[in-house]
Amino acid sequence: MPNAIQPFYTVHSRHSSLVLDCRGTAPAILYWGARLGEGTSPDMLALLATEQEAPACPPEQAPISLSPELGAGFQGNPGIQVHRQGLQWAVNAQIESVTQNNTYFTIVSICVGTQVRITHRIGLDIDSDMLIASTELCNLGDNNLWVEQCNAPSIPLPMDHNKIMGFQGRWANEFQRHSVDRFMGTYLRENRSGRTSHDSFPGVIIHTEHCTESAGHAYGLHLGWSGNHRIRIEEQFTGRAYAQLGELFCPGELSLEPNKSYCSPVLYGASTNSGLSALSGCFHRYIRSKLTDARMAGKSKSVHFNTWEAMYFDLSLQRLKALADSAAQVGAERFVLDDGWFKNRKSDGAGLGDWFVDQGIFPDGLSPLIDHVQARGMEFGLWIEPEMVNPDSDLYRAHPDWVLSAEPAPVILSRHQLVLDLTRSEVQDYLFDCIDKLLSQYPISYLKWDMNRIINQPGDAQGRAVTHKQTVALYKLLSRIRGAHPQLEIESCASGGGRADFGILAYTDRIWTSDSNDALDRLAIQKGFSMFFPAELMGAHVGPKDCHITGRSISMATRAGVAMFGDMGIEANLLDMDAEEKAELAAAVALHKQHRQLIHRGDLVRLETQQFENSFGVVAANREEALFSYGLLASSPNTAPGRLHFRGLDADQLYRVNIIWPLQPSSSSASILEIINGSVISGDALKNAGLQLPIMQPETLLIFHLQQS
Repeated sequence: MPNAIQPFYTVHSRHSSLVLDCRGTAPAILYWGARLGEGTSPDMLALLATEQEAPACPPEQAPISLSPELGAGFQGNPGIQVHRQGLQWAVNAQIESVTQNNTYFTIVSICVGTQVRITHRIGLDIDSDMLIASTELCNLGDNNLWVEQCNAPSIPLPMDHNKIMGFQGRWANEFQRHSVDRFMGTYLRENRSGRTSHDSFPGVIIHTEHCTESAGHAYGLHLGWSGNHRIRIEEQFTGRAYAQLGELFCPGELSLEPNKSYCSPVLYGASTNSGLSALSGCFHRYIRSKLTDARMAGKSKSVHFNTWEAMYFDLSLQRLKALADSAAQVGAERFVLDDGWFKNRKSDGAGLGDWFVDQGIFPDGLSPLIDHVQARGMEFGLWIEPEMVNPDSDLYRAHPDWVLSAEPAPVILSRHQLVLDLTRSEVQDYLFDCIDKLLSQYPISYLKWDMNRIINQPGDAQGRAVTHKQTVALYKLLSRIRGAHPQLEIESCASGGGRADFGILAYTDRIWTSDSNDALDRLAIQKGFSMFFPAELMGAHVGPKDCHITGRSISMATRAGVAMFGDMGIEANLLDMDAEEKAELAAAVALHKQHRQLIHRGDLVRLETQQFENSFGVVAANREEALFSYGLLASSPNTAPGRLHFRGLDADQLYRVNIIWPLQPSSSSASILEIINGSVISGDALKNAGLQLPIMQPETLLIFHLQQS
């Protein structure tokens, strides 16, 4: 006998509460925010939320339920859109059951008219305060159900959350924040690239007018999905507003046969009344506790050397060995052979798909190089791009039908490559066999998994759009490889940060944040990335002095100081560096290793700065140690700079303060640089009085180390 449906359901995490309203026919969020006290009841919240009849409106408005319903008269975007040949489209479900497992609810509803079962799963992660939510749709009818939309659960937005922070970008300039005022109407971002995308990251922050990094209310929402998606923030004319995130389908893409189901990607959400840094902390804690694979727990992230910007396609065993020697000398722990190692790969115009070692470059295979790398104390990693094929390849000549297309339109080449149809079992088997043989033959501990083009024509051999199935097939292939080689680490790369989301993190251990290694660009890119992802996932490399993308020439001190705060690596030609530059790089690598556990485990604190500055800190959980970075991006409008106000410290604690980077900080006249090292200052003074910054040159930075005294 099922339990009777209660009017309200409440769960709490450490700092948040979630209250569901099940008084009507459809479940809705009554409250999500700061943890409520024991004396606060759902009935009180419902009383406070009492609405009156609005002029020229129905007496009762259709609720912003977890999946707002057309059949209930909802005038905004419905959470679910289905039909059967144009009929049975008006979803109007009735709650059948609500079950609770710890802090998570499963709500099952049935719509008799459309013959569907809707299952909402929603709850809070206790330790991270993360909201976890998804929507599952099952076809209970006896014929096919066409699904145009099935979003993750809708989130009602408080009226005072009137600012929208979205994320845009392009190749080599990902994770750029942009802000707009919430408005009556719809804020809509759609991604049809077939991957997470460079230009429309599936995350959004909705916050109050005066929300800062350290104070104010905000919601952060992210869709954990590596394919097409849609983000919608809609404010109705009545003032009610909601957020919807979900997968975006191509025409006719999703059809459910009888008794078949579709589940939306998971929506991850955080709520805070303590500012944007605290909001990011929720996402970071959840990734560390729930999405980081157990084999990586407590493991130090290796400092990389990647061959790409040192050699491009001009590979030779002799030069690779020389690079390995230099990489080991500066402290690299993993040597990654990038593009150009496989059959006929002399440029990006040929070879993709033929995953066999090029005998012209490596007549004895990869073993001589790997043996050389391992003899110098480094692991070996390899770049691959399995989802793609060049028309100039043995694979394409043998199987031209294995690519996605949109017949009768001619196939679209991008970067001289086409996209393999991963939904075909023979393609899956071919790719797995090629990769499995490489991993079985050679001691490869790491794969850089790249994807260098969007999916313009996502059609299979039958002419059906398969963007959803292609993403699921990618997950399946990655899972199969990880299952066969459980110690393997995999990096998610898609021309840089084009595939960065919580969905891909189930199968990968690192995200290549951007193809731009320009340190100034990287500060903005990494700041946007940090809104959702912690530092240990952020591939951050010391690039060449002259950036090939921007043409900017930046000092080693700045390049290394920026890369130090991620999963650090080197992507420059060490053979062209002079002894002084290599020594400085080696010192930066050593400093990163010294503080790597703090950087990769601590709490991120972004500081409020002006446009020509960038500053943030990483503070240990016990508040006994911290690192803070301050960068001057461009000339200050004033001769004398301002003060740096540290945050996140224990106000009652005394800290010994040292400038630990660059090696020889300098200023044009006597300044705090000459007297600060070794000083003992209270956290209270460091926060409220702040440290007088020295006069600095643009494109330089300082790193402060604070240790309990």
